[in-house]
Amino acid sequence: MTGKTLWYLADPMCSWCWGFAPVIDMIRDDYSDQLSTELLLGGLRPGTKLPMEPSQREEILNHWHAVHRKTGQLFLFEGAMPPGFIYDTEPASRAIVSTSMINPSVTFSLLKAIQSAFYLDQSDVTKTEVLSSLASTVGINSHQFIPLFESDEMRSQTLAQFNKSREFGVHGFPSLILQDEGGYSPLSSGYATMDQLRPKIDALLARS
Repeated sequence: MTGKTLWYLADPMCSWCWGFAPVIDMIRDDYSDQLSTELLLGGLRPGTKLPMEPSQREEILNHWHAVHRKTGQLFLFEGAMPPGFIYDTEPASRAIVSTSMINPSVTFSLLKAIQSAFYLDQSDVTKTEVLSSLASTVGINSHQFIPLFESDEMRSQTLAQFNKSREFGVHGFPSLILQDEGGYSPLSSGYATMDQLRPKIDALLARS
């Protein structure tokens, strides 16, 4: 390992991040001996309190269709985000932060599990019991997970990740930033293919 870190800025309820899931998997596989890949949660819609309006649901579904057309990632559109659904992305992010405190090696696995549950299974991933069940699929015991997830400390840690993402100047997801001894180098903001990213990653890795 060279001491270089690739920061992946994402949100588990960001549809373009779901579209990007196969790409980040390829990056982690192809560059595992050259880069440490770290997830930084960006906070897409944290703290939302009100149910979605029909117009907002239609707008979000339009984004989902665009992601599907561009990336080929699957969605279950019919019945998604039913009446009364509150699109608060903080709990899903907090679940990942909480899990990283218990076993950081399964962070990306839980991200993918939450994405799949939301976009393919129409699970309400704002609910504690749903997130606890998903954490259990990556080996996290509910007796460990729930007290940590519900703690003020995890709320603070999650907010700290949102704030760090803003300090990077990132407001759109997915985004990639390479950190090395020379500082931070933005790689991409928004969806990009592996073919687009590989030469950028290779060039940055070759510069030192």
